[in-house]
Amino acid sequence: MPHTNLSASSRDPRLDFFRGLALVMIFINHVPGNPLEPFTNRNFGFSDAAEGFVFMSGMAAGLAYPMAFVRLPLWRAVAKCWGRAWTLYSVHLVITMISLAIMMGAAYWFGAEQMWEVNNVAPWIGAPVQATIGIATLGHQFGYLNILPMYAALLLMTPVMILIAQRSMWIMLAASFLLWIMTGEMRLNIPAFPNEGGWFFNPFAWQFLFAIGLGAGMRLKDGQRLVPDVGWAKWGSLAVLILALAWVKIESVQLLGRGGLGHLRDVGFPFYIADFDKTFLAAPRLLHILALVYFLSTQSWVTRLSASRWVWPIELMGRFGLACFALGTVLSILGQSIKAALINDPWIFDMSFVFAGLALQMVFARIKWQLAQKPA
Repeated sequence: MPHTNLSASSRDPRLDFFRGLALVMIFINHVPGNPLEPFTNRNFGFSDAAEGFVFMSGMAAGLAYPMAFVRLPLWRAVAKCWGRAWTLYSVHLVITMISLAIMMGAAYWFGAEQMWEVNNVAPWIGAPVQATIGIATLGHQFGYLNILPMYAALLLMTPVMILIAQRSMWIMLAASFLLWIMTGEMRLNIPAFPNEGGWFFNPFAWQFLFAIGLGAGMRLKDGQRLVPDVGWAKWGSLAVLILALAWVKIESVQLLGRGGLGHLRDVGFPFYIADFDKTFLAAPRLLHILALVYFLSTQSWVTRLSASRWVWPIELMGRFGLACFALGTVLSILGQSIKAALINDPWIFDMSFVFAGLALQMVFARIKWQLAQKPA
């Protein structure tokens, strides 16, 4: 990343652009079966938009909160992080109830009874009292609505990460890495309720990627890089990306790679090293997103593209990421429900709905931006 000092009011266009791009891909993937799905990043490597979203959320936190821990009393600085976590929790509950109403409406009025069985709705149908308690306590999360609880939990951890990082960035990252290891070894997770198991996005595992993003944001705020821009690392990250692409696109490479991971498991390597588990953010997924972030951060064309007026609608989506994510999530559940209830030609509907949904989110972001420009 360029060695430019960012003032409190300035923004790095790369962060907003890639966060907006992640939201675009999340929305596409949340309308399953549409023809645009094969073009999202999860089809070109081991990670997907969720990993990018969490890294950039950590980076945004690294840009936004650390100075509060220098200028304000500790309790006020902590309150800024935890206040944002409360906002995420509140938005999560709102979109959860709207989405539940949409799915139930499709089943009740239009005969789409399959909506009672998908997206983890069945436990709510079978035990509404317990599942409603679970919704409020975050123990029960519907499919496609489970990333905000993890993000809120990470923001609860953020003050400790920042306080340690302000004394030693590498101690903070080492402690975060150790927690990632312990989480995999001990299968730590926040328990689900009333279902068995735990959270789909395990915050004890995903905090490591968030912490790396946090560290990158803190260094960027000072005009520095977390990891230096050196030739061998750049070529190494590109090699990882090419290998991952070959793995998912070439059957012989995939068979060879899976055989190699199988050998690692046979000799005792744990699942979070030798598998692709998403809940525990397994090493191949983590390595891929870090290679992707590092390589893109060293490319000057990325900076030019991110600042281009041609991608401004996507950049605005990233700037108002929470609002656009909430709208996109509700729209995706609406699209799934319409497909289940009424649609006989899903290909035409999918394409139309995805483009219309993205256009609506971009217009929404533009309205939010215009309102933000007006003086109070």
